[in-house]
Amino acid sequence: MTDKLDEIINGCIAGNRHSQEELYRILSPGMYAVCLQYASDHEEASDFMQEGFIRVFTKISSYRREGSFEGWVRRIMINTALQFLRKKKQFVILNEEITEDADYEVPSECELEKEDLLKMIRELPANQRMVFSLYAIEGYNHMEIAEMAGIPENTSKSHLHRARIALKGMINALSASDKQRLRKNV
Repeated sequence: MTDKLDEIINGCIAGNRHSQEELYRILSPGMYAVCLQYASDHEEASDFMQEGFIRVFTKISSYRREGSFEGWVRRIMINTALQFLRKKKQFVILNEEITEDADYEVPSECELEKEDLLKMIRELPANQRMVFSLYAIEGYNHMEIAEMAGIPENTSKSHLHRARIALKGMINALSASDKQRLRKNV
């Protein structure tokens, strides 16, 4: 796949439409999932991804072929989503200081499927969803999130704290039948 991917990347750098279509076909399912983590709905995720791929094709010649190409594209998708959210001014600056992680255990009798958890994450307010996704899914620290989102570090911590509480509340609110449906191999 590496030689084929190199060929596709070279074609994209040359402006070859067929190569761009091929790259889009290969990466779009995964990149859509990334965008969906930051979007409030499928339409917004599609907008993020569309704009992200435009940026990928515009900046592809700057890809240094160091590290994962998919990681490079993923970073562009995340930055595109953050830029859209900043423009919509969906960030709320909080002055709370949260210094320690609280206990956020999920009840052991409820093991969620990935899609169910992602649906719950999409129900979070935009600022909480964004910080939770960057921190818990992408692995960024609060300093990096603050820099990327243009918010204070304590605001990042507050949004993560609130997101965790909200997700725990959603999980605890599941009915017994929902919990039974969501159990894995019990």
